[in-house]
Order: sequence, then structure tokens, then C-alpha cells
Amino acid sequence: MTSLGFLYPGHSAEDDYPRIEQLLGSDVRLTVVHTDIGEDAHRVDALLEMGSAHRLEAGVEELRLAGVEAVVWACTSGSFVYGLQGAHEQVRGLAMAAGLPASSTSFAFAHAAREIGATRVAIGATYPDDVAALFAAFLKEAGTEVVAVRGSGVVTAAEVAGWDYDQVLALARAADRPDAEAILLPDTALHTASHLPALEKDLAKPVLTANQVSVWEALRLTDRRVNAPELGTLFTREPIVQA
Repeated sequence: MTSLGFLYPGHSAEDDYPRIEQLLGSDVRLTVVHTDIGEDAHRVDALLEMGSAHRLEAGVEELRLAGVEAVVWACTSGSFVYGLQGAHEQVRGLAMAAGLPASSTSFAFAHAAREIGATRVAIGATYPDDVAALFAAFLKEAGTEVVAVRGSGVVTAAEVAGWDYDQVLALARAADRPDAEAILLPDTALHTASHLPALEKDLAKPVLTANQVSVWEALRLTDRRVNAPELGTLFTREPIVQA
């Protein structure tokens, strides 16, 4: 059994995690602990507070007691808003508090893009444009070329949680460019776990989504690879290790 821990901000699309656990079809357990987000707002000051050390560390002990082997801060905006160096410091503090390997969804996107060989990506963000631009800047600093950024101006995670497949697909299509080798949808409040094969079929290229890459990143931290085609191209890379 591989046990993975996630600190998830508030309550939005956390039901993606039991869905992903089911689709992994192996001896992987996903444990989600909810953090207090403060104000639900895709605004820089609110995001900095959401990702602050005291809010994250409050949930760490619960994950440690659950026996997890790695911890991921399952929030993209609450990590990239600190910039690359600040996000490294955030993860370092989380690892020290947990006594475990740790990462965040922002780093998960950078690592996942590299895993599938996507050097040029397009971003379809639910966020306002200024926040979406910070994600693009983070990825560029991490070594991934961003060819297009599409913001949606949505201020709250609660609104994003209600989006259906057609809205998710419309966002991805609006962001797509011919030279983009993958499309990134960065909000963990967005339900995508049930949509990945359909998105990749409709867009004819790999799609990376926040909760998907968060789980992949946690597996990476524990040196596990699971072949799960229903979770998209990212989960079909060689070498494959299955339970």
C-alpha cells in the first residue's frame, strides 16, 4: 500500500480524489485533509494568506497520523503566487513540518509537463488575468515555455466547482494554440478527474489538470508509477510499474 497525503484548500472539487483513487486501480490510498482558506478569492493577497505556513501546518499532523508517505499542497494559485523561490521555501517548510517528502501543485505542473515531453504549453485558467499571468511566469522560470494564457476572470473557487464538462472544454479550447504541445488547466477547484480522456480526444493533445498532476506528483515523490489511461497521457508514460 502506498499512502499519499494532500492538503486541499477548502471544499470545491475534493471529490476528484476518491475518483482518481478508484481509477488508479492499484494499492494506492489518497488521504485529503482540508485547510482553512480564509477568504475565497483569486486575489494575490488572499492567495498569499491561503498558502501561508500556519494554514498549511495546521493539517500536517492529521496527515502524519494517517501514515502517509508524501504530502502535496494541492493548490496551484496558493503556491505559484509566491514565485518559484517562494514556492520552494513553502514546500521546504511543509516537508520539515511533516518530516516527509513534500511538493505542491505548481511544481507538479512543471514536473508533469517535463514528463510528457511538453516544452511549449498553453494555459487555460479560471483565474483573473493578473493571477493567470503569475502562473505563466512561474512555469517560465521553471523552464517551460508558455505560448498562450487564457484567463476567465472567476474570483471564487466556489464558482469554479460548479463548472460542467462543456465549460471546461470551452476554456481549454480558448487557450489552445497549434504550437502548444499540451494544455494546462491549473485550478484544483475545477472538476476534471472524470473528463481527461474526453478532453484529450476533443483537443487532440495531452491535457494536464490540477488534481490529476497533484496525485501524479505524490506518486513521483514515492517512486511509484501507475498505468491508468483513464487519467490521461500523463499516466501512460514508460516505465510503468503496476501493483
